[in-house]
Amino acid sequence: MPTLLSPFLLPLIALIDITPPSIAFNLGPIPVYFYGVCYALGLAATYVVITREARRRGLDARIVDTGIIVVAVAALIGGRLYHVIDQWPRFQDNLIGIILPPYAGLGVYGGIVTGTIAAVLYTRWKKQSFWKWADVIAPGLFVMQAIGRWGNFFNQELYGPPTNLPWGITIDCAHRVGDHGIPQWACSAEYPLTTGFHPLFLYESLSGILGAITLLWIARRWGPRMRPGDLLLIWFIWYAVVRFALETLRTGNWTVLGLPTAMVISSVIIVSAVGLLLFRHRPGAANAERWGEPPERLDDADVVEEVDADDEVIDEVEAQAGPVEPSPVEARDAAPADAHATIDDASAPANRDTPVPVDAPPAEEGHPAGAAVPDDEDDVEIVDDDDADDTRRGGA
Repeated sequence: MPTLLSPFLLPLIALIDITPPSIAFNLGPIPVYFYGVCYALGLAATYVVITREARRRGLDARIVDTGIIVVAVAALIGGRLYHVIDQWPRFQDNLIGIILPPYAGLGVYGGIVTGTIAAVLYTRWKKQSFWKWADVIAPGLFVMQAIGRWGNFFNQELYGPPTNLPWGITIDCAHRVGDHGIPQWACSAEYPLTTGFHPLFLYESLSGILGAITLLWIARRWGPRMRPGDLLLIWFIWYAVVRFALETLRTGNWTVLGLPTAMVISSVIIVSAVGLLLFRHRPGAANAERWGEPPERLDDADVVEEVDADDEVIDEVEAQAGPVEPSPVEARDAAPADAHATIDDASAPANRDTPVPVDAPPAEEGHPAGAAVPDDEDDVEIVDDDDADDTRRGGA
């Protein structure tokens, strides 16, 4: 079979059958590794998937903006801690290497533990349902795995034993070491530089792609009948089964009682998740909370129509209520300047014959406020304050 497939797969194999550099570029003296670039791209793609699913399910997608950073940092710390424990012989004499780059590996199960704890605490802080958000996040976890695992390709790690399969990848001599720094399949006549190895990172990446598509399809096919949290349990089962299978191709694993630790953890997760899934869907839980149909999403045209309808309702209410009489202050402010005198007239005594000027002086003794004072001429002029004072002094 491999011989028959080789002619068709060789063009594709040539794309990955290389020994790539680990450094993508340099920012001055600081190297930026492909490993970090892949995880950054995976995180960005995960953000897109999660926010779209959150909107589709009627959740507040703005929560993801900060939440994804909190969970990602927690998962990074847990993943690094798991890796350090797994590879302790490599770090026991170089403790500073625990926090310094290059970061040549992260333990997924460590990241799952700390990331889950962070997600629970964050959703409780935001007064959100953890199980609902868990279903939204689950497809994004597969996307993260599908893209992030390519960082292992650039680090030339997470590969299995030699293989003659057409999709085997080459590993240079410096990177032919086991998980604990022990040389394995060293370059020799038996294992030349052209020896192919199982690309375990590729298997996990393909599993992530298929898993994401499957969860998104399940959410749309049976989502309304599912309980919040079901997709996360399916993710746990899927990942644990794949990880258990791939552990059979890894050497130098971290072991517990002679068994690979990842296999033990995977077995516990599979049994627990399957049991919890069955328990949540037992006959007695028929009335438990379900997702139900997702809320109807409005496109731009619907939003415009809804706004227009609201405007029509407001116009109709205003028409039924009739015109609103302005207050005296509003009427005075809205009136033109030459109309202020008329407003003053309305409030003046009824026996006044002379209109009140806008800037009339205060009332003088023997004269109403703003009244004209006659002089020797036939014309009438307005007497200002200074003339009035002179007149009083002269009369005295």
